Amino acid sequence: MKKLFIKTYGCQMNVYDSDRIEGLLSSCGYVSTQDKDEADVIVLNTCHIREKAAEKLYSELGRVNKIKQARQNQQKDMTIVVAGCVGQAEGSEIFSRAPYVDVVVGPQSYHNLPSLLEKIKLEGRHLIDLDFGFEEKFDKLPENSKAQGVVSYLSIQEGCDKFCHFCVVPYTRGAEFSRPVEQVYNEALMLAANGAKEIVLLGQNVNAYHGSFNGSTYSLADLISKIAQISSLQRIRYTTSHPRDMSQDLIALHGKEEKLMPFLHLPIQSGSDKILSAMNRKHTAQYYLEVIDQLRAARPDIALHTDIIVGFPTETEEDFEQTMKLVEQVGYMNCFSFMYSPRPGTPAATAEQIPSEVKYERLQRLQQLIRSMYHNFNKACVGHVMPVLFDKIGKHPNQVVGNSPYMHSVYIDNAQDLLNKLVDVKIEKGYANSVRGVVV
Repeated sequence: MKKLFIKTYGCQMNVYDSDRIEGLLSSCGYVSTQDKDEADVIVLNTCHIREKAAEKLYSELGRVNKIKQARQNQQKDMTIVVAGCVGQAEGSEIFSRAPYVDVVVGPQSYHNLPSLLEKIKLEGRHLIDLDFGFEEKFDKLPENSKAQGVVSYLSIQEGCDKFCHFCVVPYTRGAEFSRPVEQVYNEALMLAANGAKEIVLLGQNVNAYHGSFNGSTYSLADLISKIAQISSLQRIRYTTSHPRDMSQDLIALHGKEEKLMPFLHLPIQSGSDKILSAMNRKHTAQYYLEVIDQLRAARPDIALHTDIIVGFPTETEEDFEQTMKLVEQVGYMNCFSFMYSPRPGTPAATAEQIPSEVKYERLQRLQQLIRSMYHNFNKACVGHVMPVLFDKIGKHPNQVVGNSPYMHSVYIDNAQDLLNKLVDVKIEKGYANSVRGVVV
């Protein structure tokens, strides 16, 4: 039995891809292992979004190479595969900096891994596949029969056509591609049959979904409505969205479809129109606020989450204050916030950069505001009863952790029998990052 070790970096889309790689190679006789030292194949499924992603990859490759050398000393082979977005972005440069790497494969071509691993035996190392074969990829992947758990993830859309000036996704994931409706629906059926009560629909720009079905084009709202017909499925979420693609039918669906959870991750990135234009976001702060107003009119209790980049080139103190004002005006539940860092190959990478100490100070102010807002949100939940889907074991004995409809963590003590169940919980205490409750 050949053994496979996969290390996944970054977003939930990469987690989904790693699951598919595992399923793909299991059909070729590979068995997953958590021990790198015994792996015949190590796959590093990389992400290019975070700062210094390439350098972190090369550091990890150095550690993996030591394992490979130790195995070679024992007359055992090991194949090292770099997959994902850093693989796509770095390409053959990886072989120059880490010649012991055998295969580099992009996020749209990992379906070719079985043939690449066979070729390694005949042709030696340094095989590369960076093609953007979306339809071929999903046609060649085996059915996703792996049981993910009570909360399962389903990729429906990949790539992005927006070309925000800070983002590498269009270059590493390619143009927008939507999987056919029937293919997505069948995978959702399989996930539900394997015990999924909640499905999270994934895409780099998920609300741009436009899949085909019987000669018609389905929007994301149409797709959610179809998946909601699966009787055993109780919850549906989607991430990540772009404000320009929040269509009227999708906004309205938040007020009509009970299985669609009252939570939305909708990145704004900046509250300054000047910075939004420099980022090539193609919307204004006012446009974004109007979308928020429409969402709240459709679903008054919707909880909102966002992304904000601090210190983008040319951002002034006034621009930053406009961001702070927008955050308070929207009243976010929570936020992913980052200091801007250049991504090679993107337009903003060559612009004059704001000093790190300025970016850091602004980020601290923003995060302090966000922390207080999240804590207030959690405290405001006290006394309310809400359905919670428990999917994790807690840190303490007999403790379980679940997600509320608003996508925040709910803890219950002395209730391990609730794992994988959806039950009504009365919230008793709100903390900085979670809430605690009791079963009603």
